[in-house]
Amino acid sequence: MIELKIEGMSCGHCKAAVEKALTGVQGVDRFEVNLEAGRAVIEGSATAEALIAAVADAGYEAVQA
Repeated sequence: MIELKIEGMSCGHCKAAVEKALTGVQGVDRFEVNLEAGRAVIEGSATAEALIAAVADAGYEAVQA
């Protein structure tokens, strides 16, 4: 399990963009994005680097929490 702190999510559209980005990462089995907390929890074999890069490509800054 990897937890990311995501900066810049401020609305439902932002949350959907992050969810779409995470869906596209190979090795992601399941995830939960919490808009209010600005965090995402991801399960699977994807690396933190791949997840952070996908979130960055969607226009948000992420760091491993």
